[in-house]
Amino acid sequence: MCLIAIAWCVHLRYRLALIANRDELHARPAAAADFDPEAADVYGGRDLVQGGSWLLASTRGRLAAVTNVREGSPGEAMPRSRGALVRDFVHGAQSADQYLATLRADAAEYGRFNLLVWDGGRLAFASNHPGFSTHPVEPGVHAMSNGAFDAPWPKSAHATRALSAWLASDAPDRHQAGDARALQPLLDALADATPAPDADLPDTGIGLDLERSLSPAFVRDPRYGTRCSTVVLVEHGALTFVERRFGPDAQVTGESARRLPLD
Repeated sequence: MCLIAIAWCVHLRYRLALIANRDELHARPAAAADFDPEAADVYGGRDLVQGGSWLLASTRGRLAAVTNVREGSPGEAMPRSRGALVRDFVHGAQSADQYLATLRADAAEYGRFNLLVWDGGRLAFASNHPGFSTHPVEPGVHAMSNGAFDAPWPKSAHATRALSAWLASDAPDRHQAGDARALQPLLDALADATPAPDADLPDTGIGLDLERSLSPAFVRDPRYGTRCSTVVLVEHGALTFVERRFGPDAQVTGESARRLPLD
């Protein structure tokens, strides 16, 4: 993922609400959100190159999501895949704190990452840039993109505003009543391709032109861009997982929607 907004312990019904966009090379093979053939309790999309994922959830009450950290050129390939961080946590049984503690020794072997993990009770964050660090996520609305946690990037502010507005509206009640259209404002916000003003752009060492093209919530480009938008809503006893997929021309190529019971 390259943009994630989360609302943690701020809504009466949804203890955790997450909206996210995954930006990736359009040519990189990936499986649409579905149950993992190797773990019947795990649901989400899968990277078919390295075998990991950018966002997974489990009916055992687990969730993880990862973004890269952008600072200059990507550099040489690292021996470990960021997607394995997501896969290993959601497939496993360790608590959030236990799992993140195991990463410390080998964190530098992954490409630069930001990581969210939820174990059913605790939501925590970890990063390996500039050095390994971790902290619990405090109640509130937060954003995780390609910089520091809660860095005030334009796309991050756009996503957190949209998520906050949705939770404050009547849409959550309409979704509870089975109206799938109630999620449309969230998907519309994730589909916003409006570039940010130059004065608001971060400086991550990639040059102004590329900062501009990567500044919207939705990145539209025939080679590298937004591949899917995801909404995850966690409530007592159930988890809603919606994924909308896009091709190089930004046209919708498919959509998956599941309501998963939580053990």
